[in-house]
Amino acid sequence: MANMDSDIAGLPARQSAMRLLDAVMRMGTPMDHAVNNACKGLAPTDRALAIAIAQEALRWMVDLDHLIDSKTKQRLPDDAKARMVLRLALAQALRLNTPPHAAIATALPMLEGGPRRLVHGVLGALFRSDAALPDRPSLPGGAALRWQMAWGDAMLAAAQTALAQPPLLDIALREPDKTAQWEQRLGGISLMPGHVRCPRGTAIDALDGYDEGAWWVQDLAASLPARILGSGEGRKALDLCAAPGGKTMQLAAQGWHVTALDNSARRMERLSSNLARVRLTAELIRADVTTWESGPIFDAILLDAPCSATGTMRRHPDVLHRIGMRQVNELAALQSAMLDRAAKWLKVGGHLVYATCSIEPHEGEAQVDAFLARNKDYAIAAIDSSALPAGIVPDERGCIRTLPGMLSEAGGLDGFFVARFIRL
Repeated sequence: MANMDSDIAGLPARQSAMRLLDAVMRMGTPMDHAVNNACKGLAPTDRALAIAIAQEALRWMVDLDHLIDSKTKQRLPDDAKARMVLRLALAQALRLNTPPHAAIATALPMLEGGPRRLVHGVLGALFRSDAALPDRPSLPGGAALRWQMAWGDAMLAAAQTALAQPPLLDIALREPDKTAQWEQRLGGISLMPGHVRCPRGTAIDALDGYDEGAWWVQDLAASLPARILGSGEGRKALDLCAAPGGKTMQLAAQGWHVTALDNSARRMERLSSNLARVRLTAELIRADVTTWESGPIFDAILLDAPCSATGTMRRHPDVLHRIGMRQVNELAALQSAMLDRAAKWLKVGGHLVYATCSIEPHEGEAQVDAFLARNKDYAIAAIDSSALPAGIVPDERGCIRTLPGMLSEAGGLDGFFVARFIRL
């Protein structure tokens, strides 16, 4: 049977999807980090299919599990191989339009020595009963509870709607004054100068302007922290936790003399490659923010701190299953330590921008209060709405908070928090 199974069309992609799901759910590995090993040897189309299957299973997992549990007498353990295979098969049939017989044919071979009869029975029963998913995915209980308490029911509903589909493709332009030209060339829409939003589906390196280094991919919300620092005019900026380099490229394009610091050799190689492609320069330093030393020599510092990344759930649904309050609290402690170190490296009168791609208040609003209490020589420098896209307004303190549901008519944006401080 094993030899026969190995010849089934499409099976390698499903096996890779299984490895991806296992890495996220059993080992807590970010899916991005697991892709290369899980999809080793696959053709590009099969690699894309494996990623799509795993992402849809993660996106709709709460509802897929509800369907599975409705057809089993005893609940399968969360990490049981049979449950993993059922999640993947149902995600294909109910989200990716895979014919049910094909979903079953590629599911059963992944259960060698396991409960094939059980899985076949559950899938057959669900397909015969025309099982369907709801209009929008349910959120895992932990995230739903945290966000309902922090932001209310309307935001919770908006988060479910946002989770249902991966986001559109946002492009940041090296030359914002050519926005109209690139809007036409890329067939997209612009929500502010220097930005173009494009449809999904085209390989990044096949898009117009990629080879000439005219742009890079960057979610609109992620572009705001560097935008609010404005024109550099040759002044010195420090970009902390800089790789893979979207904000470094922004700052360099805005005329800053940029020092980019990150502790990952692999990610710094990618940053260097990205800079070369877009024909921009920066001083690169591989170091840990918590141990690196510098004097107060920078006119601006941008700290896009390590965080839960819950604001990126549309493109990285695995965060909803890997992150809980324990991880949020650990990351918040690291963010505080990084903020305090960065505060020592800024000139008087300079701006320190703190940002996280998180929906958690612990990693945003609460950090502002705690930082100001610890650093009496700092104050909030309110962000001017003129630097923001229409529809995004600073809060009462002058900070930016983006949430699911904002700009939904134009395709939405990631959840983000941005604060700007000035050293007195």
